Amino acid sequence: MSDLFSALMSLFADLVALLADLLDPVFHGSATAAAIVVFTACVRLLVLPLSRASARGQKARAKLSPRIVELRKKHAKNPERLQKAVLELHRAEKVSPLSGCLPSLFQLPAFFLLYHLFSGGGAGVLLDHTLGSAPLGGRWTGALADGGLFGAQGLVYLALFVIVAAVATFNYGRTKRQMAATPLVQGGDQQVPGMEAITKAMPLMSFMTLVTVAVVPLAAALYVVTSMTWSAVERAVLYRDMPNGAPLTAAAG
Repeated sequence: MSDLFSALMSLFADLVALLADLLDPVFHGSATAAAIVVFTACVRLLVLPLSRASARGQKARAKLSPRIVELRKKHAKNPERLQKAVLELHRAEKVSPLSGCLPSLFQLPAFFLLYHLFSGGGAGVLLDHTLGSAPLGGRWTGALADGGLFGAQGLVYLALFVIVAAVATFNYGRTKRQMAATPLVQGGDQQVPGMEAITKAMPLMSFMTLVTVAVVPLAAALYVVTSMTWSAVERAVLYRDMPNGAPLTAAAG
């Protein structure tokens, strides 16, 4: 198994290096960073059919909301019966409650590969490549130690933080609007323990990406930032005909 993983990591490193060579005439010293962005875009294109299927499922669930509200009223004193009735409704309408999670789940292997590769897991000379002056295998703590917050490396991370904050703010506003307009959330879901606290925290989840960018290798941070930005644009397009934008299950990016 370890040999298979090593071979996979070597193949992945070769792929990133090949993309970097193709992009070198344009991006020069930052070609590997650009290759990671291109790789992320390719991953997102591969999962686009899942994202589109998820959007269709979310729209179908939105149409079921009035019927679910009626079920909540009918079974207000019987949480177990309510849960069973909602599941039966989803099954009858051929709507999966978990479809919105699939695009994110299918991206996890790509993130893991990048994280492991640039954490010393076989990247080789790729670890010496940079974005600006910040090494792709480095972290924010290293940038702070080498020039401080506004040093050459620190400014690279600040740029990423600004992008994440902007996208997270966009997601925050969209999620708040969705929560305000969704009857299932307005009154707090007393039928599921802890759900009310989760729904209150949900609009802030995108901001947790700031922590991710600060602690993972810069290469993995680039993947996260690119994917998060892609998600915001993708949902704006896929859910443009919904009055309140993307659904709550997709709010975290």
